[in-house]
Amino acid sequence: MSMPFYVAPEQMMKDRADYARKGIARGRALIGAVYETGILLCAENPSRSLHKVSEIYDRIAFAGVGKYNEFDQLRVAGIRHADTKGFAYARDDVDARSLANLYAQYLGQVFTHEVKPLEVEILVAELGAAGKEAQLFHILYDGTVVDEQKFAVIGGDSDTISERFEGSYREVRGLQETLQACVAALGEEERPLVYQDLEVAVLEDRGERRTFRRIAGSELQNLLGDVD
Repeated sequence: MSMPFYVAPEQMMKDRADYARKGIARGRALIGAVYETGILLCAENPSRSLHKVSEIYDRIAFAGVGKYNEFDQLRVAGIRHADTKGFAYARDDVDARSLANLYAQYLGQVFTHEVKPLEVEILVAELGAAGKEAQLFHILYDGTVVDEQKFAVIGGDSDTISERFEGSYREVRGLQETLQACVAALGEEERPLVYQDLEVAVLEDRGERRTFRRIAGSELQNLLGDVD
């Protein structure tokens, strides 16, 4: 009888982490940033139909990078969880922290017990209400949750982009300045981004229950100063 093939647990975890990181790094990056009156989510994404950024609930947004089919399943699961909790209890009981913990448990379970980890990183953003601060929760492929302060960069060459963005970002900036800083950080000198390359959305209180809004077309063009 042959002996089963043995792999040390630490080597197995390292291999899974390397596999997930390589898959995520092949994708294009995304920035979530707090500005004067809301939260901006800006991604390099030329597709008009496959969204990286979506609404989850009244004041909560979801952003994902990596394999689209994998993070889109997480998006759908988050919407169902939020709707069920809001219906069973109250809409105010649905918050980004509990949603981030739910995602973390699932990603951690897959990373530990399945053969292939999910090649995704996700960001859950919540616009604060009644004087509360905005929240950004960055969930990694292995279930690690990072409570980000002021801004977060996920996917692609996130370390380099984060350094570029941090140098020009100020929390007190308005939407236009924050968006332009995001686009400058996501692009490169030899590969500048234009509005057709971007997917942009905001969480902003406009006196309505829902705060999520996409920015596209001529509005995005004007904000970037990219007018023909």
